[in-house]
Amino acid sequence: MLTQSVAPTYLKAPVGNDYFSKLRRREFGRLDRAGHAYLDYTGSALYAERQVRAYTKLLENGVFGNPHSDNGPSQASTALVEEARHHVLDFLEAPREDYVVCFTANTSAAIKLVAESFPFSSEGCLVLSADNHNSINGVREYAARAGARVEYLQLDSELRLINPVSSLRRHAAKGPKLFAYPAQSNFSGVRHPLHLVTAAQTMGYSVLLDAAAFAPTNQLSLRETPADFVAISMYKIFGLPTGVGALVARREALQKLHRPWFAGGTVEYASVQNRAHMLRGTEAGFEDGTPSFLDIGALSAGFAFLGEVEIARLNDRVRSLTGVLLDRLLSLRRSVRIYGPKNLEQRGGTIAFNVLDRNGRVIPYAVVEAAARDAGVAVRGGCFCNPGASEAAFGFPADVAEKCIREASVGGFTVERFSECLGPDVAVGAVRASVGLATNFSDVHRLIGVVDSLC
Repeated sequence: MLTQSVAPTYLKAPVGNDYFSKLRRREFGRLDRAGHAYLDYTGSALYAERQVRAYTKLLENGVFGNPHSDNGPSQASTALVEEARHHVLDFLEAPREDYVVCFTANTSAAIKLVAESFPFSSEGCLVLSADNHNSINGVREYAARAGARVEYLQLDSELRLINPVSSLRRHAAKGPKLFAYPAQSNFSGVRHPLHLVTAAQTMGYSVLLDAAAFAPTNQLSLRETPADFVAISMYKIFGLPTGVGALVARREALQKLHRPWFAGGTVEYASVQNRAHMLRGTEAGFEDGTPSFLDIGALSAGFAFLGEVEIARLNDRVRSLTGVLLDRLLSLRRSVRIYGPKNLEQRGGTIAFNVLDRNGRVIPYAVVEAAARDAGVAVRGGCFCNPGASEAAFGFPADVAEKCIREASVGGFTVERFSECLGPDVAVGAVRASVGLATNFSDVHRLIGVVDSLC
């Protein structure tokens, strides 16, 4: 059961239950009409019906042209984009005099902007948390190509960082230093300390914060946590649109980046005969090509909706739902293995677990995922693009895993082949359930029913 400091949530009055029940009927009624229990919020949020209506009205009544022109429809598009930038800055409590917003296709594209442009060198280093989405892990390829050292901060049995401040100090190099980590794990739901941002900066690091899993249900204030770079995806926050992310960057940090190429909208001028170009200043130099201006136009309705819900109220609701799910899973402790914290201390609404058979062995996640799907319950199975947290959670023996990786590079990779190589006592993949704005307690109980049926 949960520790005494975190009493079983199902014994408490559900947080804002009446408010969120009405909201679900009004804005997400399609879930119950179709019989869905949606528990994959770390994969994507769901859009509210009012967002669709507002976006449809915008498109029906507006005339929008390419924002790189200066005619009336183009100016209308420019206004949409600039309004959206202001919404992003306000959402993150980012001072406009200090931060800019570079729109991208998603979080991965935002991270790549930093990775390909950071001045890595043989005298510098890249420090990553072992718990990172592959979008962050991929930064190491740019660092290694430049000769920079690549180091990882390790995880404990609850998948939290071990002595991260002292590790950062130990790994610090003389040259350009970048520290990249997630505010909240997309694997375990662990919230890693935000104070690491300023701690790393005092050691000379630039800090890239992956806020994709954190921002949808938590207040991130860049006044209090002045990260150099923050990456987010809008569909993770409010579901619509699905093709817009953002790199929110400190102006002075952005000026230290060196773009390796240029495109149409990124330059003040480019010359063929003289083979010269000049990048635009601030965000314009980092938005490759024409921004997705019609998709960006949908952001205002999403931020307005989330503003009415209020992020603090949503955070309380997610905490309540997570407590119930943890309580119920822990009540099946002989049949369920949870990865990460077993209580609500510094964790979000994402829970990774495996179901065990009567012999105590892990039931393949695909079997659990299929059973949930048949019952109308949406969860996710796999390693969630987070190899470091997976290796720590499942206890991959490094030497055996290295052998399996070599074999996969020759014979091809499949989960089944990799699992067979590691042996029957090592899990390869888990089930991830994540709650969000439209989740209710019935959804949680439906998932528990699926798990219970497999035990």
